Amino acid sequence: MLEAARTMTTTDSTPPEIAGRWRSQVILKRDIFSTVERGLFVTDKGEVEAVLRRIDCVPWWTAGIARHFLKREARALAIAGRHGIAPSLLFTGRRILVRSWIDGLPLHIARPTGDVRYFRSGKMALLRLHRAGVTHNDLAKEQNWLRTPDGRAMLTDFQLATRFSGRHRLYRIAAYEDLRHLLKHKRRYAPESLSPAERNVLARKSWPTLIWMATGKRVYYMVTRGLLNFTDREGGGPRLVNDAPAVAERLKNHPGVRDVAVVAFPDRRTGTGLYAFVESDAASDTVLIDFVASELGRTKAPERLQVVTALPRNAGGEIRTEILQLVAMNQVDLIDPLIASEAERKVVARIIAGRQNLRDRFAF
Repeated sequence: MLEAARTMTTTDSTPPEIAGRWRSQVILKRDIFSTVERGLFVTDKGEVEAVLRRIDCVPWWTAGIARHFLKREARALAIAGRHGIAPSLLFTGRRILVRSWIDGLPLHIARPTGDVRYFRSGKMALLRLHRAGVTHNDLAKEQNWLRTPDGRAMLTDFQLATRFSGRHRLYRIAAYEDLRHLLKHKRRYAPESLSPAERNVLARKSWPTLIWMATGKRVYYMVTRGLLNFTDREGGGPRLVNDAPAVAERLKNHPGVRDVAVVAFPDRRTGTGLYAFVESDAASDTVLIDFVASELGRTKAPERLQVVTALPRNAGGEIRTEILQLVAMNQVDLIDPLIASEAERKVVARIIAGRQNLRDRFAF
């Protein structure tokens, strides 16, 4: 199953439905259910930044599910996009969907520590979404929450969203779970600002969630992680979960290496690739790739390896993987708000200048 996913047809051509209207810039995500690209789309008002989700190249054994997800997202965005809390739906076809681009960072990269205003904005976004009769149903994932440059919360990835015709019991349960997941993120980044009422919500899972965790969730993991080998930790997939720790450990054993950070990036050939940033003054990238392959094999070795003289670190000395993730994905235009000092800016600038993942960056 995994090999089938890794040999999915590439997406170098533009879907016929939007030929002449779409120009790809970079792949944002690629898995067995869809490929997501960032680019420029021609609308009645001119060319705008946009995101294309396409399912024309998914494996045959996930095509039915992929079509179902695409329809759900289109229905939800047609409503949510009008309320300024989600991307706007620009175009929908049988196997594609184009939505507006949101200039924002995913929660796991933005890391809004202590930012009470952000979570207040998130609550308002959910209120507007739910008043419109839509529940998101996938907000446990930090990558589905965005933080805009002005600090507002916005939502993305509506593949599991539900559009309700009335505010019946099932709707209220789904809305409650959306809120509970927001509060879980608030507990991680701004725990001191949780109110007593919010703590009560966190302490009480809905009965469908309790049943799901006790039964269906186990089956879901058995199928997705066992049979399909599909995982989606921060959008990284099985390579980030299964291979990245072994790659990092192996590289750290090299005598010329001081430290290592391994992140995932969307890859046209394999679906998900690994990008290793190696802090060293002596070792070369080819030597280090061979060093990893000698123990783990070529298939486990990172698709990209960049030797750097210094890795970006926070005040506590931890590597700032959120910055390296954006470098690996060629989303370097989103890095500037994350820079904490002029010294860090110089470190990051050197890394950006030497970045190696240019294959999935499209030329205009």
